[in-house]
Amino acid sequence: MLVLGSFPGVRSLAEQRYYAHPRNQFWQLMTPVAGIDLVPLAYRDRLAALVGCGIGLWDVVQSANRVGSLDTALRDVAARDLDALSARLPLLRVMAFNGAAAYRIGQRQMRGDAAVTLVRLPSSSPAHTMPIADKLAQWRELRSWL
Repeated sequence: MLVLGSFPGVRSLAEQRYYAHPRNQFWQLMTPVAGIDLVPLAYRDRLAALVGCGIGLWDVVQSANRVGSLDTALRDVAARDLDALSARLPLLRVMAFNGAAAYRIGQRQMRGDAAVTLVRLPSSSPAHTMPIADKLAQWRELRSWL
């Protein structure tokens, strides 16, 4: 499984780690997917736990200009070639997109690879105000892919 965000926010870029903003709910949402409480772990241990479950993290945007962290502010977007990536990962079964922007950009990069299922998830961003319980209900469904 590959979980794809759009592009790291200001805090994540500064700290050089995914989902570094303390209000981002990503690690809470991935906990039931991985079956391991990721929240109290050090960042390296979080990544190791995900890899141990067969989960990778990446972004659909290779480069962009943006002021702030909102996806709506992304400009001059250069998307990653996810189709080529999936061709190099024969065991990849699902790409899960963290939010609408990641899904919109990412699904355009896939040219019909029937072997990889694309899943759109509600964003883990604090800017996406859906209650976490509602987000969790959808994120938990990823567990069936492991």
